Amino acid sequence: MEYATEQAQFQPCQAHLQQVVGTMHQRRSANYKPSIWNYNFLQSLSSKHDLKEGIKERMEGLMEEVKRMLSEVVNSLAKLELIDIMTKLGLSNLFENEMKEALETVASINNGVFTMEEHLYANALRFRLLRQHGHIISQNELRSFKEGSILFNRSYCEDVEAMIELLEASHLALEGENILHEAKTFSTGILRKRVSSLDGRLFKRAVHALELPMHWRVQWFDIKWQISLYEQREDKQSNLLELAKLNFNTVQATHQRDLAEISRWWRDLGLMEHVEFTRDRLVESFLCALGLSQEPRLSSLRKSLTKVVILILVIDDVYDLYGSLEELECFTSAITRRDSEQIQQLPECMKVCFRALNDVIHEIAYDIGKDEDWHRVLPHLAKAVSEKLVDNSICTCHPKFFLSLHY
Repeated sequence: MEYATEQAQFQPCQAHLQQVVGTMHQRRSANYKPSIWNYNFLQSLSSKHDLKEGIKERMEGLMEEVKRMLSEVVNSLAKLELIDIMTKLGLSNLFENEMKEALETVASINNGVFTMEEHLYANALRFRLLRQHGHIISQNELRSFKEGSILFNRSYCEDVEAMIELLEASHLALEGENILHEAKTFSTGILRKRVSSLDGRLFKRAVHALELPMHWRVQWFDIKWQISLYEQREDKQSNLLELAKLNFNTVQATHQRDLAEISRWWRDLGLMEHVEFTRDRLVESFLCALGLSQEPRLSSLRKSLTKVVILILVIDDVYDLYGSLEELECFTSAITRRDSEQIQQLPECMKVCFRALNDVIHEIAYDIGKDEDWHRVLPHLAKAVSEKLVDNSICTCHPKFFLSLHY
């Protein structure tokens, strides 16, 4: 990457009483490309799937049908498969209590009910779902895949679905769980050998699992693919599929409204007019926040996280590209102490960044504590955000500055 430079006169930080006169510092630029997202386009985002009365009533009716479906399933393996499908289709937030109750029932049943000794697929599915939902379950549940075990059956190697489930389960290993590490190696090897001979849904599932395990994926970005895959099943439940599509579209509509609102905030902030050397990555920051908070009710959290992420990017570039050692020492002190007096001798872009960060911290503190005394939230939030932000940024800036820090 080529860096463009320009001469800039350094102004000493009075907070440190440094008598640095006439010092020249090379301002750098990473030549970042401008944002590909047009403001008017982001404001134009709309959806016919907003939660209007007709759609809301239809979803409520479908939810009742799915609840009955889950409660009427007697077979434990079928219950696990239904819970797994509901989770993959993005419906778990609609049925949290029902799924929790069903999994508690499954967890209380002895493995013999499933004939687990003969069914690696069911065993791996049960292990994954219970561990994902916080149940304590031993890795010994999956010992039967090991050659040399009295339960080992070579037909497991031909059962691609069992290998996929074993691979997915293995990624939930805790430290020291060697059986699961062996399971990962075993299932990965089998799937890589067999994937070229597969076709249809099974091929797609195997490739998907080998590319990236479910446990490592951001669920929201995987839901549309899972809906498409489920739609190809001959035994699909039409009410479950319809509910998944309606839920996806209504949740996406909420996300679009949030993005339009946060883009207005970003434009009105006007920060990019003062920091043209930095990255303008609002939408990417929003997608990062979305991965952590996809549910519609978490709108405020999504917007707050987006503001923090975009400011981290901007301030990281201030450290990495713009500031001199003396300026960054002063800037860091101002942020960690939350002292606006210390920024008075700094370049305008640093002043603007400091004020923007301070405003965002106050906004988030108010949102968190608006029903109580938000001033009680402010100092703790400010300390956490500023310390993490500075820690993230200093790792990429001047080595001398990094080595001079004392904690």
